[in-house]
Amino acid sequence: MPLTDLAIRQAKPLDKSYHMPDGGSLFLEVTPAGGKRWLFRYRFAGKPGKLALGKYPAVTLAEAREKAAQARRQLDEGLNPGHEKKVAKATAKTAAANAFEIIAREWHAKELPRWSEDHAARVLESLEADAFSALGRIPVADLAAPLILETVRKIEKRGAVDTAGRVLQRISAIMRYAIQTGRAEYNPAADLSGALRAAKVEHRPAMPRSELPEFYRRLEAEPLLFPTRIAMHLLILTFVRPGELRAARWDEFNIERAEWRIPAERMKMRAPHLVPLSRQALALLEELRPLTGRSALLFPAQTDHDKPMSENTLSYALGRMGYKGTATPHGFRALASTVLNEEGFDPDVIERQLAHAERNKVRAAYHRAEYLEERRRMMQWWADFLEVQRGEVSNR
Repeated sequence: MPLTDLAIRQAKPLDKSYHMPDGGSLFLEVTPAGGKRWLFRYRFAGKPGKLALGKYPAVTLAEAREKAAQARRQLDEGLNPGHEKKVAKATAKTAAANAFEIIAREWHAKELPRWSEDHAARVLESLEADAFSALGRIPVADLAAPLILETVRKIEKRGAVDTAGRVLQRISAIMRYAIQTGRAEYNPAADLSGALRAAKVEHRPAMPRSELPEFYRRLEAEPLLFPTRIAMHLLILTFVRPGELRAARWDEFNIERAEWRIPAERMKMRAPHLVPLSRQALALLEELRPLTGRSALLFPAQTDHDKPMSENTLSYALGRMGYKGTATPHGFRALASTVLNEEGFDPDVIERQLAHAERNKVRAAYHRAEYLEERRRMMQWWADFLEVQRGEVSNR
């Protein structure tokens, strides 16, 4: 006779374990200690097998029957229920190990050496407050764009629009790390660019980071004057405004300190600006000095060495390379900002290096000397990142 809940509850332990059949190879085992668990007996490839389906009452009679029915379906399909259970358990264990929160904390630990203590704390606090509750337990391979969008829009709805954008950038960086370490194959956060209501509008076209290897391939193939080619490389490496680069003077550069100090009168915001120079930037200056070092300007015009190169020189070069309407010299600032934010650099450090306006005069004066060591590390990371993109060209 099939079992009933009453019969199960009334089953008493004996000196030895015994089985109460329910039919269809499903049994309830009662142990001498009074424990009760479900078992399903079967044969596969001529060999007997036993599948544990869980303990009663955590697994009810109805649930045990459904699990037994599932095992019978697996047998009908030529599958071993015991093996399938082990596979499912291993898959669940892997999924738990690859949950978003675990990967996020691993990513955070990896980034610690290049972050300040304060910034590292802010990053983790923002994820704990606004991402882990909704996404933390989900395996990174299962995360989808709609769920991520729902998560950051909740932040946006409470008025924290900047925080929403930063959390989205951090989620995207975590997903890229998951891809790099083989835990995911796709970054759904990358599809949400511009999805937030208050996202910044980019008025000057900028290429995506994925285009950089192709850009460098085209730059290498384009027949440019050598100073123009160096100017293009320096513009990307330093992400200053094109006008600031065109009018750069040799006496603004301190090679020993690896610094370029742009005076206030040449800056859009009329405040002096310091650009830490990467090893790659210094190497370019060394190549350029024999060509233009006798001039006061790094990039003098061809017809009049007392004037800087034309403001159209780099724009026309990009156009000839096939980027007319899709990228501008000024757009490299947006590209650098996007990549550095996505990679988890402190937004305040990025904004300081971009020389964006600071409305509070006291804060602005403080910022001129702030974050210098972090900016040095960030600029060298950016140069190394670009070098990798250039390397992808030669490896094709």
